[in-house]
Amino acid sequence: MSTDSRNFAGPAVLSMVWRDALFAHWEMPPERIQETLPEGLSVDTHDGKAYLGVVPFVMDDISPRGVPFGLSFGELNLRTYVRDAEGEPGIYFYNLDADDRLGVHVARGLFQLPYYRADIDVGHDGQAVNFRSRRVGDGEPAAFDATYEPAGARLDAEKGSLPHFLTERYRFYTEGRGQLFYGDIDHPPWPLTEAEVEVRENDLFRVNGFEEPESEPFFYYAPRTDVTAGRIHRV
Repeated sequence: MSTDSRNFAGPAVLSMVWRDALFAHWEMPPERIQETLPEGLSVDTHDGKAYLGVVPFVMDDISPRGVPFGLSFGELNLRTYVRDAEGEPGIYFYNLDADDRLGVHVARGLFQLPYYRADIDVGHDGQAVNFRSRRVGDGEPAAFDATYEPAGARLDAEKGSLPHFLTERYRFYTEGRGQLFYGDIDHPPWPLTEAEVEVRENDLFRVNGFEEPESEPFFYYAPRTDVTAGRIHRV
């Protein structure tokens, strides 16, 4: 496991594999992000800069620990980077769109996460990943359409580097029932490379109340990592 990984406050409850992850990031003024966060969380920055991340990937072989259930679906999220009152770093999700009705229902109830049902199609053309998502059901309509592929050798995401800041996060925070919760995950370090990306459509900033970022985006790709997740806990 990564040297950054943590021991759960209790046993792991899920195991899964995350495949074909794109980490697409744009700079955003820290004060703009701070005004969107719930009480108890502060925006985390790297060299004074805050970031919004769009992350499409496939969640594969999702199973309760020790049960070969094997649920799989595409997921798309908009996220930012935060610290709690104790200074613990993590991720705050604005939305998680997923192509599985049962998974959305369970994640909302079990993890208090802002999941939305979406039709997601993931295809491959050689190393290129074609990822298309369109939200269905509740929530404001939102679409995402992009093609991405690895470009170059594996990165060495050392502690203190920007790739490490953006990807090696082992805690998420979420707000539900008027309370702030956290959950922990664990996985080996992401096997990152730079990525070539064409984004044809992206509604995630708009539906979450953000203006379109003016900064140039930058991209990382990871083919897979094995993940375990613990229960959520009240902060």
